[in-house]
Amino acid sequence: MIDDEILAGIEAVLMITDSAVSAEELATSLGLDVDTVVEAITTLKADYDGDADHRQRGFEIRHVAGGFRIFSRGDYHEVVKGFLTAGQSAKLSQAALETLAVIAYRQPISRPRIAAIRGVSVDGVIRTLLLRGLIVEAGKEASTSALLYATTPQFLDTMGMNAIDDLPDIAPYLPEDADVAELGSDDDEVLAEIDGDLDADDDMPATGADIAAPGAEMSRLDD
Repeated sequence: MIDDEILAGIEAVLMITDSAVSAEELATSLGLDVDTVVEAITTLKADYDGDADHRQRGFEIRHVAGGFRIFSRGDYHEVVKGFLTAGQSAKLSQAALETLAVIAYRQPISRPRIAAIRGVSVDGVIRTLLLRGLIVEAGKEASTSALLYATTPQFLDTMGMNAIDDLPDIAPYLPEDADVAELGSDDDEVLAEIDGDLDADDDMPATGADIAAPGAEMSRLDD
C-alpha cells in the first residue's frame, strides 16, 4: 500500500511538467526508490481509470518518451477540442499577427529573441498562437536552452501556401535605410526596425490582410 503523501507528491510533479518524467527522475526528486515510484504510478493509473466503485477521471497517466505524463483522456478528445477551438472565430490581434510574422520569417526562434525584436512581452501572444495551432515548439536553443518556436502546417494551410518559402518578399516593408540582405543574419536589429512602432495592445483586433501575401486567403485566420 503506497502512502497517500507519496501519491500526492508524484501527482503534483506530473501536473506541472511539460515533458515526460522518468521513474528515476521522480525517485531522485522525491527521495524514493524506483520500485516505489513505479508502484505508485500503477496505483494512480488504476485510480484514474476507475472501477465499479469509483468513476473514471477525465485524465490519465501515459508512459511516453521513456517517462510518464498526465494527459486528458482520449475518450474526451472532442470535448477538449471543442473547448480549445471555442472563440477561434475571433480575429487575431495586431500583436499576434506581428509575433506570427516574426516567427514565420525567423524560425526557429526563441521567445526572448521574439520579445527583443518586438520590444514587448510576448508570453500571452505565444500562448494564443500555440492554442490556435499556428506555431509549435521546435526544440531548444543550444546556447540558452530556451524553447524555439516555428510555424505549423496549419499556418501554411491558413495562409494558402505550400511551403514557408512561399512567404512574400519582405523587402517592400523594410524601412528605406534597412539592408534586406541582413534579414537572414543573426542581427535582430533589422527585424526590430521592421517592427518599428507596431506596439499595438493584444486586445486590438486586426485582419489577416496585415501580413498576407498578395492574393492569400488570410480571411481564414478570422474564421
